[in-house]
Amino acid sequence: MATRVISAATLTRDLGRWRHEDSEPDGARRTSRPAYLALAESIRLLIHDGRAPLGVALPSERDLATTLGVSRTTVTSAYSLLRENGYLISRQGSRSTVALPSTVKHDGTKPARSILAMMPPSEVPTIDMTYAAMSAPPEMSEAYSIALQGLPIYLGTHGMDPVGVLPLREAIARRYTERGLPTDPDQILVTLGAQHGLRLLLNVLTAPAERVLIDHPSYPNAIEAIRDVGARPVPVPLRPEQPGAGWDLDGIRSAARQTAASTAYLVPDFNNPTGLLMTAEGRAELAAIARETRMTVIVDESMADLQLDGETPPPAAAFARGPEIVSIGSASKSFWGGLRVGWVRANQSLITKLLGTRSTVDLGTPVMDQLATTYLLEHADTILDRRRDQLRVRRAALLDALAEELPDWQAVTGAGGMSLWVQLPTPVSTALAATAPNHGVLLAAGPRFGVQGAFERFIRLPFTQEEPDLRLGVKAITATYTALTPHSADPLTPFTCY
Repeated sequence: MATRVISAATLTRDLGRWRHEDSEPDGARRTSRPAYLALAESIRLLIHDGRAPLGVALPSERDLATTLGVSRTTVTSAYSLLRENGYLISRQGSRSTVALPSTVKHDGTKPARSILAMMPPSEVPTIDMTYAAMSAPPEMSEAYSIALQGLPIYLGTHGMDPVGVLPLREAIARRYTERGLPTDPDQILVTLGAQHGLRLLLNVLTAPAERVLIDHPSYPNAIEAIRDVGARPVPVPLRPEQPGAGWDLDGIRSAARQTAASTAYLVPDFNNPTGLLMTAEGRAELAAIARETRMTVIVDESMADLQLDGETPPPAAAFARGPEIVSIGSASKSFWGGLRVGWVRANQSLITKLLGTRSTVDLGTPVMDQLATTYLLEHADTILDRRRDQLRVRRAALLDALAEELPDWQAVTGAGGMSLWVQLPTPVSTALAATAPNHGVLLAAGPRFGVQGAFERFIRLPFTQEEPDLRLGVKAITATYTALTPHSADPLTPFTCY
């Protein structure tokens, strides 16, 4: 398999104003550091932010020097400095590939809630910000009451339906049709949540050692599911500052061709954790890329109902001409995390294959939960309008608290979803999450949402808690951040200045 390469143009774009020039009083320009050191430090930050993925080759020294407009000696010195500090690996006759020093954990950090299980109940932190999920709406009790009334007609059967009960499949198909994607109930397979649907799809669509493209950052459990089936996640960095709401479609096309990936997993509807939304034009191009490269794109629509700003484009599969885009959805984010009901929307041929795989894993989704979900979908407009209003208020409260307590933290404010993706001034995410329980808050560190150590300068902050809890949580985060010493705050290998 050929090594994947970052082009000089792409790296230059991501580097931005890497020289960090300052202005003299007379308007002249000066640089505070040698050019090679500024370049090396900027590339190092791209590596930790996941924009220069591990194992990917950097452009040649000559190409990068030409594109940046610097001497080749500058690039050579920068690469040498990165190599000496463990951020590049060079082999005879091959390009230099991105790496992390041996002292940096490649798996980021374990979920902060693993600390929770080790604590006595009296010492459990009061604010848990590891979950992006809301409490159940008031209609949940009515949904189960109606479901119980409808249950008797199923009691005369064995109750094991691997496809899903017809009323629910009809309700899901109606929702897709209303969103601009005509759908028949036969195109729906009901699952035990979106994660279950993804795992079934990965078992059918991938083989061990195959590459699966992912947007980066991405949902951590999806990354683990890809690894669990023996496939290899290939990150394509999101770029929130770029037109088109962050997805590097040229990068997706290039990665698909260079890695021969047959499958991709993307979250274009309010990406978890960033909340970014792919445009209609981006969805059309994504479908075209899938056709060109013969790649099946699994689109996770778990957050699709949670638009907070503007309008949501039609589903990505509405732009497909064939089976190149498969959709998975869930009731968990829209209604309640304890409602383990999801679905796959695909053609009949793929659903038949999924059913063959499913029989080795489980025998169907509980009927009561399916009937309750049917009721919720029939009343979705009322429920979701109220939940979106709640999320807007809570997002504003979280942004306000961050601006007041941590003004040098920069939040990516997506068009929807349930969380902010926040950039820290320094790469301390793992240390922050590890120390936060001592101050009364649980956090999920940024590296959980990336591949092999990326995103040490980021943290996901959900805004699903009540407003007072969000403000209390930010105060606890501030106390944690303030308490970190320079040594404990930086889990990375020191970057030597020459």
